[in-house]
Amino acid sequence: MMIRTLKLALGAPLILAAALVAGPCRVSFAQGDADLEAPGLESFGASVGGGTTLFQNVRIFDGRSSTLSAPSNVLVKGGNIERISVSPIPVDANANVRTIAAGGRVLMPGLIDAHWHAFMAATPQMVLMTADPNYLQLLAARQAEATLMRGFTTVRDLGGPVFGLKRAIDEGVTIGPRIYPSGAFISQTSGHGDFRFSFEVPRVTGGPLSHSEVEGIAAIADSPDEVRLRAREQLRQGASQIKLMAGGGVASPYNPIESTQYTEPEIRAAVEAADNWGTYVTVHAYTPRAIRQALAAGVKCIEHGQLIDEPTAKLLADNGIWWSLQPLLDDEDAPPLVNPVSQQKALEVFAGTDNAYKLAKKYNAKTAFGTDILFDARLTTRQGAILAKMVRWYTPAETLKMATADNGALMALSGFINPYPGKLGVVEEGAIADLLLVDGNPLENIKLVADPDRNFLVIMKGGTIYKNIVTK
Repeated sequence: MMIRTLKLALGAPLILAAALVAGPCRVSFAQGDADLEAPGLESFGASVGGGTTLFQNVRIFDGRSSTLSAPSNVLVKGGNIERISVSPIPVDANANVRTIAAGGRVLMPGLIDAHWHAFMAATPQMVLMTADPNYLQLLAARQAEATLMRGFTTVRDLGGPVFGLKRAIDEGVTIGPRIYPSGAFISQTSGHGDFRFSFEVPRVTGGPLSHSEVEGIAAIADSPDEVRLRAREQLRQGASQIKLMAGGGVASPYNPIESTQYTEPEIRAAVEAADNWGTYVTVHAYTPRAIRQALAAGVKCIEHGQLIDEPTAKLLADNGIWWSLQPLLDDEDAPPLVNPVSQQKALEVFAGTDNAYKLAKKYNAKTAFGTDILFDARLTTRQGAILAKMVRWYTPAETLKMATADNGALMALSGFINPYPGKLGVVEEGAIADLLLVDGNPLENIKLVADPDRNFLVIMKGGTIYKNIVTK
């Protein structure tokens, strides 16, 4: 069967043009005269390639060390780092190699946000609950591009309908970070993920799904069998890990933050389903009781935990459990909450953040960095600034290690269903070429990451350059 190729300019009426072509066709996009560093939207079903790039004279933060390397050269070929050398790296004069004269600037791994919501981060909650889903997906795509341009080349998405967005990014249809999707977060009735309208209660077994379930934001499940079913549904759609709500939350008005949610057998059902797929379950939990129940059920990662006590923090560390902790404080980055009940619960969380980080450091817990931004476009622009405030508890080197190599290790916990197999969060030979060229030394001035427009001169993901403003 002959397959025709239909070439369109970006912005052309795709549906109408495609309808004029008889038989199967492949669609590609012409970019016109735009001078784009990234290949752009090349074709449906085709990954964006990276070509070959040589960074000359860079000081490297490798994602692990507390100091920079000697002046070095880094060769990127395809989507990976091929060679790192303090000596000049020869390249074929006839080869198409992009050379970036870095002038001693710092080359570091792309940043990783381990607790992100690509579908919900920038959109007000009421809009999410009432707007047309197609409109919401367009907003999410626009925000995905902005996320990448802030230097966050990978995010672990912990709740929301992002499978289509992930596919579009992976295929080069739109621009954004790598997404490790959870799909819908799984919640018990009255749990932190139960955002049903009042007219959607009571729930009828076998009845129609609620609005948030139809949209793929949440999946309400009661009993081990239902939890197992909902977990398997997310895995079927491409989840790289499963997210459960194991305790009360701030934004949900129908459950106290002190509540423990699900039973151990219910959580274990999700753990077993995930383990059979080679991956893991992470849970939303603030309190010691909720955390301990999740650990007993085999959970491998805890989200939040600001209300933890010292014995439970030690238990996390002793068992090698990941602790995805966010620097939630009562400051300029506090989330907008109009509900007075939620506002009060937020103050409890803010009050516990300092103690949680102190305990994480004391027991050397496997701590991941994430922002957990919800419902506020202004806060998304603060993603790097939120990372920078981690120096309240950690050195700049420790902070950047957490947001690069450490978070990269957490991404690899997805096992054989890892959507991006390879080393993330490090600058070393063979690693995935997600790289930032920084105008300054972030190990000395962590605030550089708070202003990516000015300080990130090159943003590369998978060997493809999406931003390059290096001037000689």
